[in-house]
Amino acid sequence: MENIRAMQGDTVDLICWRHYGTTANVTEAVYEANPGLADLGPILPHGHLIKLPKIEQTQPATTALVLWE
Repeated sequence: MENIRAMQGDTVDLICWRHYGTTANVTEAVYEANPGLADLGPILPHGHLIKLPKIEQTQPATTALVLWE
C-alpha cells in the first residue's frame, strides 16, 4: 500500500487515473482502503492523506481505437 497526499482540486477518480492509469475497478478499492473518504465530498481537501492499495491489473489501462486502416 502506498500513501499519497491530495493536490488542490483532486478527486478520487483523478488520483486513480494518475496512479493506476484507469478508474475501472480501482476507485472502489481506494474508497474501501480509506474509510470516511466519501464523506469529504467530490473535491478532496488539499494535503489529505490517501492510501492507495496494490491492485493487480487484469487488463491494459488503455486500449487503442483504430478508426481506419
